[in-house]
Parts: sequence; C-alpha cells; structure tokens
Amino acid sequence: MKHDLRPTDIGIGLGSHDIGVAVRVTELYHQGVFPRVLFTGANAPTTVKRFPRGEAVHYREHALEHGVPDAAILIETEATNTAENFKLSRALLEVEGVEVGSAVLISRPYQERRSYATCRKLWPELDILCTSHRPPLDEYVAGIGDVDFVISMMVGDSQRMTLFAEYGYAIPQDVPDEVQAAYERLVAAGYTSRVIQT
Repeated sequence: MKHDLRPTDIGIGLGSHDIGVAVRVTELYHQGVFPRVLFTGANAPTTVKRFPRGEAVHYREHALEHGVPDAAILIETEATNTAENFKLSRALLEVEGVEVGSAVLISRPYQERRSYATCRKLWPELDILCTSHRPPLDEYVAGIGDVDFVISMMVGDSQRMTLFAEYGYAIPQDVPDEVQAAYERLVAAGYTSRVIQT
C-alpha cells in the first residue's frame, strides 16, 4: 500500500507461510518504529509443513534469534484467518492490559490491502499503517520455493479482497480493471487451489 511509516504503539505480524513477515517486524522493531510486537497465527494447510509449531511461534523464534527481547513480544496462537488475527489479537491485548491506539500491520506483500480492509472493518478505531518484506519478485518466489503456490496464493487473496467485503469481514476496496482481468486469466489458467468456491 506504500504507506509512509511512522512510530506506532505496536507492530502486528500476521501469520502466513512467509517468514518475511518476521523479518520485516524485526527490522522495524530495531529501527524503533514500535516498542512492542504481537505475532498472530496458528496453522493452516498452507503453513503446517513450513511452520509445524505454528506461525506465531516460528515468527517469535525468528525475532528472538535476531535480537528482539522476549519481553517485547506477545504471541496469539489460535487465529486461522485474517479476521481472527485481529479479533484474537485485540482480545489478547485487552487480557494483557496493553492499550494501543496505533499499529503497523505486517503481512505478506500481496496481503497488505486485504489486511488493511479487514482491520478497518473489525478494529476501526485503531490507527493503522501497512507494510511487508518486499524483495524482488524472483527472490521472493525463490524464498518460498514454489512459483505455482505463490501464484495460487495471490489469486486466492485477490478473490478474498472482494468476497470478504461482501461477507462483511472487510471494508470494500476498489479493484482496478487490470487486476480483475489478471485474476480472471489466472483462474482460467487453473490457479484455483486457493479460490473459495461460492
């Protein structure tokens, strides 16, 4: 979303198959963008092989290995989708007595807008910025290790952008015509493993 980052109360790393979320959170923590980190995510069919102990747990381990102090990290280990990431993170912060008015949301590169739209719907009073670890596309795909998987995940995320707004999980977002056309071409080409059947 190309947000200009500024200091916030917390960084929220959204669970996924992408360790780049933890890389970006760690980088921003050390830059002083936020003093506290919350990693959220259980497991999903697309992540269990990569992160068998759970997404948030593996993210926390990466952050600890790269100098983020344990006292600065909270983890939420039950969320299995983006809506739950926000609902359960908010509940955890309330239980811990941590008040936040602003946050940087850190996700996969192609999940930034959907994260934004979901958070705006479910946690509207939170002042949010979005970012991600964004290496060059070829490097990103090589890091994941499976080009078809990455394309399928992007296709699924594109569908969810519109579908979840219709379901009431997110605020609507404008989808440019060329993005919709690309989505339709990729679905026609068979990249449908992450498409929700409606």
